[in-house]
Order: sequence, then C-alpha cells, then structure tokens
Amino acid sequence: MKALLQNIPFSVLDLVPVIQGSSHKKAMENSLALAQQAEKLGYKRFWISEHHNAESLVSSATPLLIGYVAENTKTIRVGSGGVMLPNHAPLIVAEQFGTLATLYPDRIDLGLGRAPGTDQVTARALRRERIETVNDFPNDVQELSNYFSKSNSHSPVRAIPGEGLEVPLYLLGSSTFSAQLAGALGLPYAFASHFAPTHLHDALRLYHSNFEPSKQLQKPYTMACVNVVVADTDEDAEYLSTSMKLFMLNVIRNTRKPLQPPVKSMDGLWNSLEEAHISQMMQYSFVGSTETVQKKLNAFVAETRIDELITVAHIYDQQARLKTFELLAQLKK
Repeated sequence: MKALLQNIPFSVLDLVPVIQGSSHKKAMENSLALAQQAEKLGYKRFWISEHHNAESLVSSATPLLIGYVAENTKTIRVGSGGVMLPNHAPLIVAEQFGTLATLYPDRIDLGLGRAPGTDQVTARALRRERIETVNDFPNDVQELSNYFSKSNSHSPVRAIPGEGLEVPLYLLGSSTFSAQLAGALGLPYAFASHFAPTHLHDALRLYHSNFEPSKQLQKPYTMACVNVVVADTDEDAEYLSTSMKLFMLNVIRNTRKPLQPPVKSMDGLWNSLEEAHISQMMQYSFVGSTETVQKKLNAFVAETRIDELITVAHIYDQQARLKTFELLAQLKK
C-alpha cells in the first residue's frame, strides 16, 4: 500500500498559526521548528501562505518569514504558498524573491495566488485604489516572470537582484481559472483542496488539457494540498482534529480567533449548517492512525494522480503537530 506514496514527494504548507494563550513570536518559532523537522524527515519543500488582518495567523510578511526559515535550514526548499499577487506590484515581488534567491540559491520557490488572502476591506487597504480586472493576474504573472529572465536586461525597468535568476513560479488556485492559466503558461499547478475541494478534479483536468511546455517545465506537474492529523490511534487523531474544526468554524464566522485547544466533542459548538459547511470544506482531510491515513492518502493519490502532496496541520499542541509530520513521513518508508 505504500507504493503510491513512495513515488511522490511530500511537502508542508504552514500558515504560521497563533496558539491561544501564546505569542506571535512563539508562532514564528514553532513554524521554524516544524521546517527544521521537515528537512530532517526528507520533506521536499516548506511553503508559507500570505494572510492579512487575521488574529489567528502571522504570515502577513511572507518574504521575511521565508528568509527566517531559509536562514535556519540547509537543504529544504522554502517558498510562498503563496504570495497573493494582486496585493503587490510585480516588481516588488521580483525584488524580494530575487533577494531571497540570491541569499539562498536554488532553494526558493515563488507560489502565486489570485485571492487577496483577507477580507475585502483589508484588501482595499493593501491595494489602495487599484481595482483588479480579469486580465490583471495573467498579465502580472507574465510581468513577474519577465523580471526574472535574462532577456529583461535591456528593459527600462529591471529587478535587481532577481534578473536572470529564473526563480521558479507555481500557480495556486481553488477554482479552474488558475488551472487553465498555469497550463497555458507551462507552470506547475497547486490546488487548495485543503479548504476548497469542489473543483479539484475539474481543475486538474483543465490544467492537463491546456498544458503547453515552457522553459521552466516540459510536462505537467500537479500538487494538491490536504489537511492531515496523524496520531497513535484514530481516537487520538480525531480528538486533535477538533482544533482544525474550530479553526474552520472561526473562518466561516469571520471571528479570526487564535488556534484553540481540542475539545472532547463539537456538539453545541456549531449548528447543523456550520457542521455541514465545514464537513464539505474538509473533504480532503486525512485524520487517524498511520494505517488509516495511509489507506486514505493512497486512494487520494491514485484518484488525482498528483505529482506532489502538500500537507497542512492545524494542531494546537506543537509536539503533537511535529509528531503528525513524523508519522506521515513514515508512510514513505
């Protein structure tokens, strides 16, 4: 049963969650500890996502955190999962990631998303007077790619550092839009099935059918992100996973609380509509013992035929979170 899992890399997505009763600095230190453990366990990459105005997450200055992790690790690839490109001028992103790629050569990934990573009021504060159109994201991705190319050296606007470094780009999405764009541009594609599972299969199909080889990528490369909670027993994992359910509940209620401790039961904490909504959001969550998770993950990989599995764990206790990724790594041995 391990065969499928042995054939694809495992990676980590981290939102840099703030634990209830703890500090912002501790959240960042916990993320670094997770990255260092992931490196020792053989995970391929450690990505950090951009979020703003969320009391529960401190990943707003994503490039700074990527630098913090890269400086304190040695081999694991570190990058964004992703930078929400509409929030930033492509030149600024090129300069930031050009700097990172100069300091940490051949280790920096630039994952790009089209969503704001926050609420609309905060998005307006980030973007000032800019109003995004349907063509802005594709144009911005191509502008950003040009800044990293050697051929941009005669342009009146250049990314220094960054020019000529060919920092690898990845498109992230939760709908079919970015899937088609990633295929057309010949870029790797990562689907956010950890919170938006609905269009996973349609997006993967459209990506493959629209794929055109590029300088960066000669054949399609797909990634999918899933929630994981692995423990010694199914019961222990189900208990730990209630923190993830509470996290999702705060997302749909827009209450943005720090990550809460697990509870014995969710009864009385959500209503039936919220439970159904969260159950749908968490469709691709793999919770249980190593045996349980192995069986379910193998089925997921066989069904999607992805090239890489990205995993995220919303677990209150840091040691339990580290253990989840340790047990998960054992599925490949």
